[in-house]
Amino acid sequence: MKSTILTALDIGTNSIKALIGRSNPKKENFEILAMAQVSSSGVKKGEVIKVKKVIPVIQSSIAEIQKKSGLRVKKTIFNINGNHLSAVSSQGLVSVSRADQKISEEDIDRVLHQAEAMNLPSNKEILDIFPKEFIVDGEEGIKEPLGLHGLRLEVRALLIHVFSPVLENLIQAIDSIGLQFDSNNIVPSPLASAKACLNFEQKELGVALVDIGAETTGLAVFEEGDLIHCHIIPLGSANITNDIAIGLRTEIETAERIKREFGSLSFSKRKEGRHKKAKEKIEIPEKSLVCSRKILENIIESRVSEIFSQIQKELKKISKQELLPAGIVLTGGGSLLPGIEEYAKRVLKLPCRLAAPKNIPGLPEDPSFSTAAGLLMEGWDMEKEGIKLRSASGGFGEMIRRFFKIFLP
Repeated sequence: MKSTILTALDIGTNSIKALIGRSNPKKENFEILAMAQVSSSGVKKGEVIKVKKVIPVIQSSIAEIQKKSGLRVKKTIFNINGNHLSAVSSQGLVSVSRADQKISEEDIDRVLHQAEAMNLPSNKEILDIFPKEFIVDGEEGIKEPLGLHGLRLEVRALLIHVFSPVLENLIQAIDSIGLQFDSNNIVPSPLASAKACLNFEQKELGVALVDIGAETTGLAVFEEGDLIHCHIIPLGSANITNDIAIGLRTEIETAERIKREFGSLSFSKRKEGRHKKAKEKIEIPEKSLVCSRKILENIIESRVSEIFSQIQKELKKISKQELLPAGIVLTGGGSLLPGIEEYAKRVLKLPCRLAAPKNIPGLPEDPSFSTAAGLLMEGWDMEKEGIKLRSASGGFGEMIRRFFKIFLP
């Protein structure tokens, strides 16, 4: 297999991050040839809401990486995010079609299609399906049924679906720029981050990936190697900034500066020693602003508490609170807040660690680039497996075909 050039676009609320990379099939890895980060517009809580505003921002990020790399962007993989992205469990059941009762690829495709055929509102579109287990003639817990003998094949799966207008806006923005893509090239943000930050052992044991962005926090839970839950919480680090601006009666820019320079959670371990007393107050002289560190910590902890309460609520839904041996893995720009690792351990009562993409030539170990890095990794896995746009009578592939008919004469 020759080397492949791919581009990843992480379309976020605060910024759009673009990476262009080249695979190295001999070494089973890749290198980043260029990267760009451009302030976003037209995106709210992770969703494209104003197509005309986001198009020039995407174009700017593409132009920057093309200039830096000297390459033209063609194949692209990008994320989808937002509160309208959610997961639901589903089941499918079919009779084995072959006379010798041997389960074929066609049987597996049919049972997955049956699982996708659940009743969803007309304004919801299925993005992807993730089998949890197959059942052959009542025997549960089968991961790979191909070639087994049986009369009846069932599947229990997780469906990821999205509100149609959100998906349509995203597709319209990408297509307007002339980038190549298909249904497989749109990946939910938490799953992309999980690709970059989780290893095989963690997914087998049971782990929750928490990606704290600007206005969203993504959650992806894995067990026995399978995705068992996915959820987007419409809260993130920008909400902390807003709270600081309100609490200290200052501008958003000043609040962001205070958060970055002085923000922490109250029980974060500081090594200030004898200087601790001198830093009890925070001062921004040019803004005539003085406040106590304790007030700032209380403001921050109030919002972080809300975010982790939502995470705990989601874990309870799937009966995994305090029951994930590999614990919590935090990533995203919001995970850089000092003390958040210890806070997560205390509140969720699980082991916790911070994560960022590692050992990728040309890319810094920055948790805010986890989604973009994971998109590239997912893209190359697809290239190696030769995955193409599946031909389906419904679902996401059909939605794309219906959508592009709008532009035909």
